[in-house]
This record gives sequence, C-alpha cells and structure tokens, in this order.
Amino acid sequence: MGFMEKILGGSGRSTEDYVELDLGDFDTGTTEAQTTVHIAEIDNQEDVIAIKDAVYDGDIVVADITRLRTEDSMTEHLVEELRQVAREVDGDIVQKGDDQLIVAPSGIAISRQKLNR
Repeated sequence: MGFMEKILGGSGRSTEDYVELDLGDFDTGTTEAQTTVHIAEIDNQEDVIAIKDAVYDGDIVVADITRLRTEDSMTEHLVEELRQVAREVDGDIVQKGDDQLIVAPSGIAISRQKLNR
C-alpha cells in the first residue's frame, strides 16, 4: 500500500492507523501553519457540522463517507450541504470514489487529476 493510499484510501481506517511524528526531528522554522488538514468520518448530520466549521475557519477536510449509503437521500443531502459550504467560502469540493470527500476553503483548488497520470 502506497503512502497516499494510507492517508487517503482504504476502508476501516481510524486515528490509530496514523503515526504521530516528532516535529523536533524536522526543521519546521518559526512560521505557524495557516491551514490545517483535518481527517473526518461522516456518519450523520452532526459530523457535517464540525466539517463545516473547519472549512469556514479556512481548513481543509478529508472526510470518509464509507459509512453512508451512496443511494440514500440523506447522503445526497449531506454532500449537497458541503457543496454549499464550498460555494459560500469560494472553495472547492471533490468526491474521491465512493469513499471520500475533500473540502477546501477559499484560495485552495483541488486538482481532478492524479499526479502520477
């Protein structure tokens, strides 16, 4: 499994699947990050609220939607709600396969092409 597949792909991932790196081992300089990338899972409407808040705050969210049924009207409603947020902040939203949504705030575009293609 490749590095990006570990970050963005596969089902059944949890926070335990990620390894915390000691930033002391890296030269991070003195600049503070202006944008944070959040990993989320969407099970219901309450999960969408936290994602919306993060995007309104200028952060990027990679959301796992595997627990939602793709043909469900609730799923369509939740995805449409996140599309509206992306429009409101002049951001971007992409659905990656049937399992992930990536939502970005203003000033960040999400490429629709893979780097290795």
